[in-house]
Amino acid sequence: MKSSGKNNGADQRLIGRFLEMMSAERGAAANSLAAYGRDLQNYTEFLGAHGSSALGADTRLVKDFLSEADRLGLARSTAARRLSAVKQFHGFLHGEGLAKENPAVIVEGPRANKPLPKILSEAEMLALLGASDQKVKKSEGLPRFKAMRMQCLLELLAATGLRVSELVGLSYRAALAGDGFLTIKGKGGRERMVPMSDRARGFLIDYVKALKLNSKEEPKHLFPSHGAKGQLTRQHFALELKSLARAAGLDDEKVSPHVLRHVFASDLLAHGADLRAVQQMLGHADISTTQIYTHVQASRLKEAVENFHPLSKPDKTKKS
Repeated sequence: MKSSGKNNGADQRLIGRFLEMMSAERGAAANSLAAYGRDLQNYTEFLGAHGSSALGADTRLVKDFLSEADRLGLARSTAARRLSAVKQFHGFLHGEGLAKENPAVIVEGPRANKPLPKILSEAEMLALLGASDQKVKKSEGLPRFKAMRMQCLLELLAATGLRVSELVGLSYRAALAGDGFLTIKGKGGRERMVPMSDRARGFLIDYVKALKLNSKEEPKHLFPSHGAKGQLTRQHFALELKSLARAAGLDDEKVSPHVLRHVFASDLLAHGADLRAVQQMLGHADISTTQIYTHVQASRLKEAVENFHPLSKPDKTKKS
């Protein structure tokens, strides 16, 4: 007889143990843990509806769960993510000695097509930086300070490729190191050293001087705010960036903090930077994540050949 499809208490506890391990041992981010939890909730409910449980599941049930994603019309990326969660969950149960085998290990899922990162052209980046500079020059008082803050954020992001959470979360003391590097605590608590260009450091020094004049005491955050966290939020920065994009005459749908991170990585590789060095600066745990930017460059090269190489054009003199 099949169950009602709800998680039994044992499965819930196993999911909890798995998520604790992912957090403590692998440093999984809160968003990742929430996604794992949702996927495994769906999976164990599916197992319950088919008279089974996490410890009693076999390969057929794992495949049936994957097929259900197709029946529901879920995206291939969602199905692939679901299978990844299930495989890691069963791997954990097997590794802990709770299950004799991992029934998901031989199951293959749909390969999710990774879209190429969106980037801006050099002219678009120069327009964005120019609009920021003009805003500083034309402002006075508090509006000028806010324009300088935005300019510093933009220049640092363009020069370091930081994640937006890493950028807005910079401490005031991190900016005073004076060695041309920023110490970043990224995903999973991993620390890395990110170099700054002389240009970016110049804007940072000017902004810090303005920040001192606008602060009664030494601030804790480099980009302080009156919000609950005491620092500028990712959302507020993203909105200001879109406003600046419109001022620069750009399509604001094309501009975001993450797009500027892509621009940084793509430009480095385009000018001969080592892939491993770019991986380290971006804070990618796996180099395969960084390799997507090599596809961006390949796409650009192919487009250049098709547009400019004379032998790539159809031979109009050839008769059919």
